[in-house]
Amino acid sequence: MSGHRHYTIHVSGRVQGVGFRYSAMQKARELDLTGYVRNLPDGSVLIEAEGEPGALDLLVEWCRQGPSWSRVERVEVEKQPQQGYTEFRIR
Repeated sequence: MSGHRHYTIHVSGRVQGVGFRYSAMQKARELDLTGYVRNLPDGSVLIEAEGEPGALDLLVEWCRQGPSWSRVERVEVEKQPQQGYTEFRIR
């Protein structure tokens, strides 16, 4: 756990109503990450994710493409203090 990191990932574009949250949850779980994904009122998606740095980087790379129906325009990443999430879910 000491090597784990926390990323806040903000994804903008056509990312709501296209299965982005469900797909992001599947990808995060596949990468053994914890945290959550949720829609924001401005039409973007926020992901809080914790885990191994390499897995977090793979999630960020996935976010740059997203599921097939999405059109990602921007991905912003911030490193934050860990929150101690125990699972990954949709909020």
